[in-house]
Amino acid sequence: MLEEQLSALQAEAQRRIDSAQTPEELEKVRIDVLGRKGALAEASKQMAKLAPEQKASAGKLLNSVKQSLESLFETKKAKYDDEMLARRLDAEWLDLTLPAPGVRPGTLHPITRIQREIEDLFTSMGFAVLDGPEVETEYHNFDALNIPADHPARDAQDTFWLTDGHLLRTHTSPVQIRGMKKLGPPLRMIAPGRVFRNEEVDASHEHTFYQLEGMMIDRNVSIANLIYFMKTMLSAVFHRDIKVRLRPGFFPFVEPGFELDIHCLLCGGSGCPVCKQSGWVEQLGCGLVHPNVLRMAGIDPEQWNGFAFGLGLTRLVMMRYAIDDVRWLQSGDLRFARQF
Repeated sequence: MLEEQLSALQAEAQRRIDSAQTPEELEKVRIDVLGRKGALAEASKQMAKLAPEQKASAGKLLNSVKQSLESLFETKKAKYDDEMLARRLDAEWLDLTLPAPGVRPGTLHPITRIQREIEDLFTSMGFAVLDGPEVETEYHNFDALNIPADHPARDAQDTFWLTDGHLLRTHTSPVQIRGMKKLGPPLRMIAPGRVFRNEEVDASHEHTFYQLEGMMIDRNVSIANLIYFMKTMLSAVFHRDIKVRLRPGFFPFVEPGFELDIHCLLCGGSGCPVCKQSGWVEQLGCGLVHPNVLRMAGIDPEQWNGFAFGLGLTRLVMMRYAIDDVRWLQSGDLRFARQF
């Protein structure tokens, strides 16, 4: 009785294995026949009902049927595996004899492009390009620039304070002090670099952005000299005359101080999020160097004077390329960067 059942089971299982069209169908046959609760497992339970002299031959037959079906299953599975591997090799095949595609050229970030243009312009006018540390001391960032101890700029909501009186520089103006001490008068210098402000991020404000500092120390320097260099720079960057306005402004390190705004090039003056609907974008603060700043750098204000300015390099880039959100510039989004 068991022999007949095993013979029929083997024939049916072999038929199902042969007719399986997919690896999933083949796996279902394996579970139905060879699984822990499959047909062979059920048949083996009848061994307990056999007489002792029948168990030996029945056991050999059961093992023979099991081995035969396992062999058929593995053969069919190997066939599917080979076919799958062949399809994968066809899909992933590479011709290693083909020449390499070549190097994909990169490009400069828009901030770097404008920075280099301004550097080239000012060096052609006799200015040196200086650099300074991004982690500054309180002395260079505030004290030496005539910024009082109770000035709001020193507050935690504006400045990223570190330890031991150090901070992330809030402007590039500390390079003025280092430049005057190192080179002395007469002096023409610019200092581009990254600065940090503890500000709320929006379309026109970032906590990390770029500025460019400029200074000229000589004898009999006037506001006229300042205006000349500012207009020369803006005309060179935008390749046309730019409408500007000069407003009185207070900065502890210059006296008198001014704020220079440019007509918003994104909206043409009609108002947008970048210019805060005013039609104007604050571009730089400037003025004649305060005598106290000259003294802190070891320069006699009775003999020397000069002008200084600090422009938002990031905002200048936004105006040049009509970028309506400052957050794009440091987003790392290649879709944005590849446009330049």
